[in-house]
Amino acid sequence: MNVLLIEDSADLAANVGEFLESRGLTVDYAYDGRSGLHLAASNRYDVLILDLNLPGIDGLTLCRRLREGSHRDLPILMLTARDTEHDKLTGFEAGTDDYLTKPFSLQELLARLRALARRASGSSQEVTLEVGDLSFDAKALEVRRGTRRIELTPIELRLLELLMRASPGVVSRGQIERAVWGDAPPDSDAALRGHIHALRAAIDHGMQHKLLHTVHGIGYRIAVQNEL
Repeated sequence: MNVLLIEDSADLAANVGEFLESRGLTVDYAYDGRSGLHLAASNRYDVLILDLNLPGIDGLTLCRRLREGSHRDLPILMLTARDTEHDKLTGFEAGTDDYLTKPFSLQELLARLRALARRASGSSQEVTLEVGDLSFDAKALEVRRGTRRIELTPIELRLLELLMRASPGVVSRGQIERAVWGDAPPDSDAALRGHIHALRAAIDHGMQHKLLHTVHGIGYRIAVQNEL
């Protein structure tokens, strides 16, 4: 896996880079936004780790430029000390795929990078998906929460598969509408909200631990609580 790490702290970059390289990843380094943008535009990477507080071009601006250019599909993980809900929402609005706050576990960082790369390459098409005690057999179209079998409509099944494959990441409303309705999305948000409401009622009703979460202003995610 080829990784571009854009981080202005040389010590942190070295620590992260050494760990990733010890696990077999190839890491390129940039210590400011302009250098990072140049490397991202000049080379092919499987995933990008992006700090927000960068000299030259800040991380949010860099992320937006990549999304507006030819790197719309490059997986991006933002790595930052900013940990408020507003900061996270701003990051997702700029186009990041995942968000990890400092301090963080290097093992968790590696797991998130691998998940992002799998989803981007299309190699994450497992037949059985599992998030917590929720399981979805994509071949048999069978959904269970623990031992309880759950019946869903075709659209709800499509929603569930999309969210479970992206877990614990957030899927935007636009991504959901394109995946479910293609080039003919509904005229209002009411249809999507209705299907999300029905899906939440089916998988979370009466359960102590809720799995389907709304990320206000962005979209939805399926994740266990300690992954949020």
